[in-house]
Amino acid sequence: MITAEAAVESPIPTAAEAEAATGARGSPELEEPAWPWKDAPIRALVQRIHQLQAERAQAFRRLEETPTCRRGHRQYLHSGPPYDFPRYRSKVHEVTQVFAAASREVLAVEAELAGPRAQPLLAGHVRNLQQLEQTRLATVALLQLMEAPELTRKEDTLQRHQLKMKLIKTMEAISEVLQDLRFDAEFPE
Repeated sequence: MITAEAAVESPIPTAAEAEAATGARGSPELEEPAWPWKDAPIRALVQRIHQLQAERAQAFRRLEETPTCRRGHRQYLHSGPPYDFPRYRSKVHEVTQVFAAASREVLAVEAELAGPRAQPLLAGHVRNLQQLEQTRLATVALLQLMEAPELTRKEDTLQRHQLKMKLIKTMEAISEVLQDLRFDAEFPE
């Protein structure tokens, strides 16, 4: 897995850097920028997927931890009522932007692998990764909702445990897909 430090040292720009360079951030009416990795070797595409995963992991951490409070979501829940919703909404918006940029780029890599590169196995791994990330995000959102004091019931303990187990299994599956992607990229079809 690519660490945050390795991602910083990489010559491949992050999703945010690529959007900033093209001025496309926050402008859905603008045409999608030219994809800078169109002629990149498959190995570089796989490295980019790992970098995007590192960005997603950082975004999850930012959702939970903010500079002003120890645990973002839990701090929000314990701040009220009345809740400090504007701060939490701002943090969720930031994280959503990171996820959206990463997802667009992952989908572009999948399309490149499935189409011009004729690498259906690698494209399948990338598609699977994207689906697992969607499951992870939805599961985290459900867990956060269930932590709201107004919604917490003793009967929900089993459901929360099941969701936590689902989250753990999803994260394990993400790791396995990333390993498969890296291995299969070493010997492309």
